[in-house]
Amino acid sequence: MGKHSIKEVAKKAGVSISTVSRVLNNSAPVSEKLRRKVEKAIEELGYYPSHLAKSLRKGETGTIGFILPDITNPFFANIVRGAEDYLRNEGYNLILCNSDQNQMQEIELLKVLISKNIDGLLFTGTGSSNPLLLEKIQHGLKVVFLDRIIQGINSSYVIIDNKKGMNLLLDYLIGKGHKNFVFINGNKETFSARIRYETFVKRIRTENLKFKHYFTEFSYEAGYSKAKKLKELPDVILCGNDLIAYGVIDALEEKGYKVPEDVSVTGFDDIPFSKHFKPPLTTVYQPMYEMGKKAAELLLKIIKGEKLINKGVILSPQLIIRESTKEMVNK
Repeated sequence: MGKHSIKEVAKKAGVSISTVSRVLNNSAPVSEKLRRKVEKAIEELGYYPSHLAKSLRKGETGTIGFILPDITNPFFANIVRGAEDYLRNEGYNLILCNSDQNQMQEIELLKVLISKNIDGLLFTGTGSSNPLLLEKIQHGLKVVFLDRIIQGINSSYVIIDNKKGMNLLLDYLIGKGHKNFVFINGNKETFSARIRYETFVKRIRTENLKFKHYFTEFSYEAGYSKAKKLKELPDVILCGNDLIAYGVIDALEEKGYKVPEDVSVTGFDDIPFSKHFKPPLTTVYQPMYEMGKKAAELLLKIIKGEKLINKGVILSPQLIIRESTKEMVNK
């Protein structure tokens, strides 16, 4: 069946083109009798209005872009679910783009989304800067940052309180007698990794405890690789996220060590599988679904021109204590 026009719908229904337009857009009252005639004609012809034409008339496309670094990470998948559920309920579609933690890919994806005339953008970056994004924001692109804030760009954001999360974890570990720490962190260019590092180092030095710190990637493979290279075991290995922790635990067990008998291990995120891992992982819970939902809600308020009291939303984390950590004895 060929593509039909609004003119053909009007002719089949025996009404004017403007009446069909009013039915499609709910832009003005139409009698129930005429509405039924138009809807019947639309159904019989299989007519679908052009989204491009609607966007030209309304000045919006009803689409939101979302660039994130790693869709395979359940942390981001849960954030996306929160955002998409909210946007769908509000009549918006989400275009999801995965940058694979590659900044050049991130820039190319941004160009594609801009070409599609998105109404706004949810953005989780791979690094500490993005000149193209800064330029587009200065030219009116509506953006909300998620989890990671980029330096030099003044825009709205939804994050968790990373300082609080790290201090909750350290309160617990220090209270259990841990005195020698290794922190296998994520990408040093990211906001969350940097804040957690700064909080960790300040606290450990204040307590006059021993530590080593490593920046790597937020992935299972990175945790596995780093743990394989450790020559001496600390009391506890803190990990920048749960995926790193999984890799660390698997590598330690391959080397003949037991967690937590020989060394405690902690994560950060509390992705769904962490409570089922062996051993179940002590970690810091981030409200992932709520992060996505809050970010989508904030972005739509910006798109609609609402005045905002706060440009940023900071959500609170929680410490989740499970079986991958133990209390130190005689230390």
